[in-house]
Amino acid sequence: MIKISSIIIAKNEEANIRRCIESQRGCIDEIILLVDEKSTDKTYDIATCYSNVKASIVKWKGYSETKKDAILLTSNDWIFWIDADETITRELKEEIVQFKKSTPSYAAYSIPRKANFLGKWIKHSGWYPGRVIRLFNKNLTYFNSQSVHENLRLNGETGQLNNDIEHFTDPSVSHYFMKFNNYTTLAANDLKEKGRVFHLSDLIVRPIAIFIKMYFIKFGFLDGIQGFILAVFSSAYVFTKYSKFWELTRKDRL
Repeated sequence: MIKISSIIIAKNEEANIRRCIESQRGCIDEIILLVDEKSTDKTYDIATCYSNVKASIVKWKGYSETKKDAILLTSNDWIFWIDADETITRELKEEIVQFKKSTPSYAAYSIPRKANFLGKWIKHSGWYPGRVIRLFNKNLTYFNSQSVHENLRLNGETGQLNNDIEHFTDPSVSHYFMKFNNYTTLAANDLKEKGRVFHLSDLIVRPIAIFIKMYFIKFGFLDGIQGFILAVFSSAYVFTKYSKFWELTRKDRL
């Protein structure tokens, strides 16, 4: 039977980490948790209460590099990547149990992700099913080096699991903007590192386009007031990311 290790990286996640760990009972054999040394809450203390969790306090290297370090600590070939503010649903747990009894045909598997934004499950807005590759053979995959929204590269094809990961992404507006400044800075730096050229249309067209896409084309209006707020915030995210990118390129020209 296949055994699976999960990897989690966390900073100040005491509100989420217990729920995340509990959801993995019965389908994940080993949990590797790396806690940022700058974390100031009880994330590490909570995790060490569980016998199948191997928790360590580490120096932050960025999202991608820290996940790579977590993989090095795993005992099994098959890895389940889960964030601290996510959970495995009961239906997905049962599907993983069946997977462990099988002979995998693919190097990795994508999973639909359902997000809870400001207390509402977002079913439209381009967010659902929002498939993400989360179950993979570590011998056939690797993380790219993006500073934010890192993802996997693999040698082989991707299969699909059918049931959801639940993502408790932003319980409040203040929580969203706590992440906003850091994420837009990292995204702007990624654009620069890729050699992108700034155009004024990045500030004028892109933010408007993302709002129209999410709220109208992807039926965000069916997600109620949260759908409208999400489209506006996403537009502001794009505007801020490209404003910071313009600022970086402007500094290079001075």
